[in-house]
Amino acid sequence: MPVSKPPASSPRDQAPLPVAVARQAILDADRDVFGYELFDRSMEMHQHSAASDAQLLFNVLSGTDGETLAGHKTFFINCTHDSLAGGHLDLVAPERVVLEIPPLPVSQVEQIQDRLCTLTEIHKRGFRLAFDYSILTRSYEPWLSLASFIKFDISVLKPASLDSFVKLARSKTNALLIAEKVETMSQYQLVSGLGISLFQGYWFAKPVIVQGHSVRPAQATILQLINLVRKQASTNDIEDLFKRDPTLSFNLLRFINSAGFGMRTEVTSFKHAVMLLGLKRLFKWAALLLTTSHTGGTPPAVGSTAVVRGRLMELLAAEVLAAEECDNAFVVGVFSLLDTMLGMTMDAALATLTLPASVTDALLHGSGPLAPFLALTLACEAGDDAAFAQAAHTLGLNSGQINMAHLQALSWAETLGE
Repeated sequence: MPVSKPPASSPRDQAPLPVAVARQAILDADRDVFGYELFDRSMEMHQHSAASDAQLLFNVLSGTDGETLAGHKTFFINCTHDSLAGGHLDLVAPERVVLEIPPLPVSQVEQIQDRLCTLTEIHKRGFRLAFDYSILTRSYEPWLSLASFIKFDISVLKPASLDSFVKLARSKTNALLIAEKVETMSQYQLVSGLGISLFQGYWFAKPVIVQGHSVRPAQATILQLINLVRKQASTNDIEDLFKRDPTLSFNLLRFINSAGFGMRTEVTSFKHAVMLLGLKRLFKWAALLLTTSHTGGTPPAVGSTAVVRGRLMELLAAEVLAAEECDNAFVVGVFSLLDTMLGMTMDAALATLTLPASVTDALLHGSGPLAPFLALTLACEAGDDAAFAQAAHTLGLNSGQINMAHLQALSWAETLGE
């Protein structure tokens, strides 16, 4: 996908990589992130080549902290049959990756047996293979024993056909079943009721608005902390809030004494912790805590997604904006799902907080200096190629910069989870 490059005199001038990575989360039955399907956003899916697949794998698993990236999540990579023979598969440990194998064109079904040897060799090397539901048809029976995952596109399959295919899969294979393009709660309930255990789509991120719903006590305390920080309240006032909430106090001291913070001696005073953090970092920490506090049945994937968004926006903004706005970019990202987390409209959710104008403008109106960063961050999760190209063009960022920030954000979120 073409995106504009900065002028030759810019310090950000570099040859853009030909691949722009997009991701979509795959959730488990607990609505936590099981893994990510990674897309090459630079071209139509049917235009893959051995070179593009190699570049995508290299970017994903070599472009940043590959050990962290692959340590806890599974990455699904779309392939072609021709690309499977490429040496790029030697770049990665097989346990890190699931290779998505497409069905052959109708005109090539006679090659099913011929392709079996390559697929078997890859499977023996330890790669797990994913197929769509055509693997359950009689023609593809030679491949069926190689399937670790079978994917069902529920936008194509009618409920009766889906039920039949799922029953067939459960009787003939031990593969894990994935429903993709799950966009509503009713669709999720349908496919989970059939026994499918993995789900792909953004139904989990859509807010469920409950009339008369109020903010839960734990959330209310964090919101109060954010408001105190934004109003530049005294250290004594902030300390008093921590003293009244044992959970909040525990989280603060655990954070300040973590290995990542690098303190030589243990901090036990709330006032000392607040002074060490400073108001800016305390603001970011409180925003992050609100995002990751799984209260009221919010799916864990909501927090995970918001954390990645926040870090990705912060890293992208660092390429263009001043440091203060980078902090605000982080908050925009983590609060982009605040309506889902609090169970109320975004207007109502933001009314509980005192936030910078650039944050509220981006979240409520899609305007201001942070709006293009939010648009680009959302485009990294969705199929809107035009939005991705427009946001990248507006910000003057190339695919290499975006990929690196994207992968670093995923890596950071994994480290945070630990």
